[in-house]
Amino acid sequence: MSLLSDLVNLNLSDSTEKIIAEYIWIGGSGMDIRSKARTLPGPVSDPSKLPKWNYDGSSTGQAAGDDSEVILYPQAIFRDPFRKGNNILVMCDAYTPAGNPIPTNKRHNAAKIFSNSKVSSEEPWYGIEQEYTLMQKGVNWPIGWPVGGFPGPQGPYYCGVGAEKAIGRDIVDAHYKACLYAGIGISGVNGEVMPGQWEFQVGPVEGISAGDQVWVARYLLERITEISGVNVSFDPKPVPGDWNGAGAHCNYSTKSMRNDGGLAVIKKAIEKLQVKHKEHIAAYGEGNERRLTGKHETADINTFSWGVANRGASVRVGRDTEKEGKGYFEDRRPASNMDPYVVTSMIAETTILG
Repeated sequence: MSLLSDLVNLNLSDSTEKIIAEYIWIGGSGMDIRSKARTLPGPVSDPSKLPKWNYDGSSTGQAAGDDSEVILYPQAIFRDPFRKGNNILVMCDAYTPAGNPIPTNKRHNAAKIFSNSKVSSEEPWYGIEQEYTLMQKGVNWPIGWPVGGFPGPQGPYYCGVGAEKAIGRDIVDAHYKACLYAGIGISGVNGEVMPGQWEFQVGPVEGISAGDQVWVARYLLERITEISGVNVSFDPKPVPGDWNGAGAHCNYSTKSMRNDGGLAVIKKAIEKLQVKHKEHIAAYGEGNERRLTGKHETADINTFSWGVANRGASVRVGRDTEKEGKGYFEDRRPASNMDPYVVTSMIAETTILG
C-alpha cells in the first residue's frame, strides 16, 4: 500500500511540464456529478485556453445512443487538492455538437441573466449555506446512528463538540481545507441540528461564480466521502419524523441593498419574491415539500412569509440589516439538492429584472 500511496502522491512537476485536468460536469439527474481527466502540455489558468472535450451522453441520461456525443465547454478553473502541483479541476457545462445547451445545462441560462447589464451593474452577491448528511455506506442511514435505531433527541448536536455529538468532523475539516486550497470562497462550516448533518458556507461570491463554486465544493465533498468510505446525501429530509431537514439557504444582496437606504430596496425585493413564490418553490429542489412543513425552522411550503431574525419564515432579514438600514436577506426556502445556477439566477431575475 505504501508504493500505491507514493505513486498517487507523485509530484509531476519534478519530471514533466505536463499537467492533469479533471473536467467536471453535471449528469442527467441534475444532481449526479461526473468527471474525467486528461493530460495537457502545461499549466493553464484561463478556461478559454482549455480545449473542449466530449463524453458519452447516452451513459449519463443526456443523449440517445445513436447520437450520444455531448460537448464539454470549460468555464472555471480551480486548483486540484488531490493531485496538487499545477494540476487543475475544470467546471464545465454541456452542449450539443451544434453548440446548443443540452436541457440539463442550467448554467447557460444563468450566465445570460448575470450578463444582463441591469443585473451585472447591481453586482449581486450570494452566500449559500449548503447542508448535507453523511450516510453509512450500503445503508441509507446517517453515520453514528445505530442501524434501524435512533440517537438521542436533537439539542446537543448543533455546533456540538465530542465523539457523540460531532460525528464526521474529520471529513468536514478535510473538505474545508480542500475548498480553501482549490480557491473556493468557503467562509465557514458547522455541525447541524441533526446528528451526522453538517453545513458549509460559500460566499460572498458574485454572480455566476457562486454556482460554479458550490458545484465544485460538492464535487470535493463527494470525492472526500468516497475516500472515507461513507456517502453524502443532499436529500432535503433524509430521516422522516422529528428531525431537521437539510436546506441550502441563499443569502443575497445587491449594490443598492448594501448602500444607504438599502433596507427599502430589500423590502421591495421581498415583495417581488412573494408574488412569484410558487415559481420559486417549483425550482428550489425536489422533495422540498417533505422539509418545508412549518416545523424544524422552516416555513410552510404553501405560504410565503418574511420577518426579522425569524428562522420560521420563508425569508429572514437579519437584526444587523434592520439596525443599519442596509445589507442583505436570506431566502430560506431552497432545499439542499437545489441547483445553485437556477436559484441564484432566479433570485436576481425576480428582484432586479422582475
